Amino acid sequence: MGERAVHPELPKNLVLIGGRGCGKSSIAKRIARANRRFMLFSLDALVRYEAGGATIPQIVEREGWKGFRKREWEVVRKVAAFEGEALIDTGGGVVAELDSEGNERFSEKKVDALRRHGCVVYLSRSIDVLEAKVASDPNRPALSSAVSFRAVMERREPWYRKAAHHVVECGDRTKNDLAEEVLAWFYGEVGARTEQATGE
Repeated sequence: MGERAVHPELPKNLVLIGGRGCGKSSIAKRIARANRRFMLFSLDALVRYEAGGATIPQIVEREGWKGFRKREWEVVRKVAAFEGEALIDTGGGVVAELDSEGNERFSEKKVDALRRHGCVVYLSRSIDVLEAKVASDPNRPALSSAVSFRAVMERREPWYRKAAHHVVECGDRTKNDLAEEVLAWFYGEVGARTEQATGE
């Protein structure tokens, strides 16, 4: 019958971070298909669930980014408590929180929570590519009324790198290739056995 796929055990979580439009969600879905042991969690979907199904723009309009980040912290705290097998597709601002004046700063608490039981991978794309991808998407509310998307991304770039255990420079590679690279790195990091099993 030939070979059958092996789905290695997952002693840690795998966390994908990166700017809006970098491909986290579609790459996460490919990774989840490659190893059925993963439980795939979208932080944005969980925030919406906790908000009674409201869309992200509705939550931001109703509660502001401060309210959204508070909800995001609550779902990060819960999902990051898994001690393995969670595949976490984060929102672009997971590395950020707001100070008392409403300005973004690096979020030690969210990043520390995600790293505690997880391997964090930063999917890095140029800001030009991210800008083009999100420009016409009505489901992505403006990140700031005071500064441009580019300025926000330039501020967050070093935060993504600080949060990550591994950085993938996406370039123009396919999402399948990127998913394979992320998974191969993760397996190496956690010492997963990936040999093919031979059917009888």
